[in-house]
Amino acid sequence: MGKSAEKKGRRMTKRMLTAAMADMFQEYKDEDITLNKVYQELRLKTHPLKMLAADIIKEMLEEGYIEEGRRGYYHLSAAYGQNEAEAAEESIIGKQFVGTLKVDRNYAYLITNSRELPGDIFIPKERLKGGKSGEKAVVKVVDWPGNARNPIGTVVDILGKSGDNNTEMHAILAEFGLPYVYPKAVEDAAGHISDVISEADIAQREDFRDVLTFTIDPHDAKDFDDALSIRRMKDGQWEIGVHIADVTHYVNEGGIIDKEAQKRATSVYLVDRTIPMLPERLCNYICSLRPDEDKLCYAVIVHMDDKGRVRYNKIVHTVIRSNRRYNYEEVQAIIDRELEKERHPYGTFKDKTAAPLPGDEYAAELMTLHRLAQILRAERFANGSIAFDRVEVGFDIDEKGHPISVHLKEQTESHQLIEEFMLLANRIVATTIGKVPSKQQKVFPYRIHDLPDSEKLENVAHFVARFGYKLKATGDKQAVTQSINRLLADVKGKKEQNLVETISLKAMQKARYSTDNIGHYGLAFDYYTHFTSPIRRYPDMMVHRLLNRYLAGGRSVSKAKYEELCDHSSAMEQLAASAERASIKYKQVEFMQDRMGQVFDAVISGVTEWGLYAEITENKCEGLIPMHDLSDDFYEFDERNYCLVGRRTHRRYSLGDPVQVEVARCDLDKKQLNFALVE
Repeated sequence: MGKSAEKKGRRMTKRMLTAAMADMFQEYKDEDITLNKVYQELRLKTHPLKMLAADIIKEMLEEGYIEEGRRGYYHLSAAYGQNEAEAAEESIIGKQFVGTLKVDRNYAYLITNSRELPGDIFIPKERLKGGKSGEKAVVKVVDWPGNARNPIGTVVDILGKSGDNNTEMHAILAEFGLPYVYPKAVEDAAGHISDVISEADIAQREDFRDVLTFTIDPHDAKDFDDALSIRRMKDGQWEIGVHIADVTHYVNEGGIIDKEAQKRATSVYLVDRTIPMLPERLCNYICSLRPDEDKLCYAVIVHMDDKGRVRYNKIVHTVIRSNRRYNYEEVQAIIDRELEKERHPYGTFKDKTAAPLPGDEYAAELMTLHRLAQILRAERFANGSIAFDRVEVGFDIDEKGHPISVHLKEQTESHQLIEEFMLLANRIVATTIGKVPSKQQKVFPYRIHDLPDSEKLENVAHFVARFGYKLKATGDKQAVTQSINRLLADVKGKKEQNLVETISLKAMQKARYSTDNIGHYGLAFDYYTHFTSPIRRYPDMMVHRLLNRYLAGGRSVSKAKYEELCDHSSAMEQLAASAERASIKYKQVEFMQDRMGQVFDAVISGVTEWGLYAEITENKCEGLIPMHDLSDDFYEFDERNYCLVGRRTHRRYSLGDPVQVEVARCDLDKKQLNFALVE
């Protein structure tokens, strides 16, 4: 490899170097490779070639071809750990690609940014399906003859004109192998489901229609799958019901709707739309817990005292009639006002003449739930739960899907109110089934979260030490958790907060589904599952069905079958999360495209061999300042201190440093932003 690369020398193009580096990662697939090794192995002696190799490493990381273990050490991703013959046969032929069509008089190609393909896909004219130049399409590779430079494909679907919002959102879904249309046969089957609740249905359930009940959801939500009821009991305790849409009452196991839901495993939430797991008639109408309509539910009912202690619980089928549909902002306004009242002595609150807030009629009950939720929350953190409260980016978009403004979504006390009671219900369900003598254990899908990777946590400890923070990476589990929480509390409001939180989060394992319960480290629960969102998650439907079976005295089910379903659900969850991130990145680039040449305050959010990453303070849009654009000096990457240092001027660019950046380049196809430093 080294000799052939050396022959190409300075004439090596980006495509040639990419192919050579891909070959190198395949050859050393069981080893970690540094950039210096790439330079040495491929005889890259000039600065431009070294910078080009660094750019390619960045792209390979972004596209998942390689992964980073220890900082600066890269290895081939597991999905690509096979020889070239296997890759051609297993990964290329029959696998689908998304790209833009180029159609000339005699030939057509699909141009893609895929790392798996060294070139474009040739499409015979008779396989174009009417596609035109500039349109985005899904193409399936059907052949790759040994003597051909390009694979041969056939158009599966035309997504639409490149740049159109629907086209681009569908393209993101297609890139991740996610569905972007709903099968008509499934929609038709949902259309035949009756929305009538019979007296026989009601007779088999506990009737909560006369108990105060409401939903709290995002302002634009349509699928309300959980509701809370509350009433004071004669003994002074609070009866609180967590009522969940009884989806499996309507969806028969093994039926056409169930099979489609199982395949999808989750609803997908892109910036401007929801791609539902269930047909719209079910998720937004029949099963959605809409106000002033009788609805069938599966519920966890708890009795709590004023100190937030659960004295009794049961799992039952219910029928409810929601009194009101709240959004989070309405509930938060009530909480803020009531807390302000409590902070002032009697008679000094200045808001007496203000107009009532929407939903004020249930303010007392909301504040009771808020107070109890905060007790549950405090207890959870005292027991070792980790306090990751990440800021999310949201967009306000026009009727064409174009982003017109960016807002930051932070978790408020109204979100915490719902979160704590959902966590409580999920934990009670998991404990009811799981906490039994080992001989009576029954197969059940748990939501599990393993301990952090100790080596990654050690790396985090070394990293945060540069900012003056301490992190205990080894030892007693509770002590490590307390140390993580202390770190997260210490960085609140600091310039390095987002960076430290991001790096700490990467040291955590990913939560997943499994029939082997190991507990949930992040929540500090010994037993945990997902029961509260069956409209949008298939594991919750599995849990509902198994609860019905086991609470009725039924025998255990096949472990192999349910472990396979758990693995599939976990994989689909990760795909959905990746698609959501891609849609956010696309909208960020699209938003910044209207601001080319504008200057923003930012902070350095990443330092790499190929340049600096900077995040704009006001909107969290992140872009790259390429190394070759830092033209005032020759900058070297100081891996130990995680900064760039000028060889002549000794100027340093470090994580968290404030900078001003100009929007220099917006590549929508690659979802990439480039910034230029403003001196």
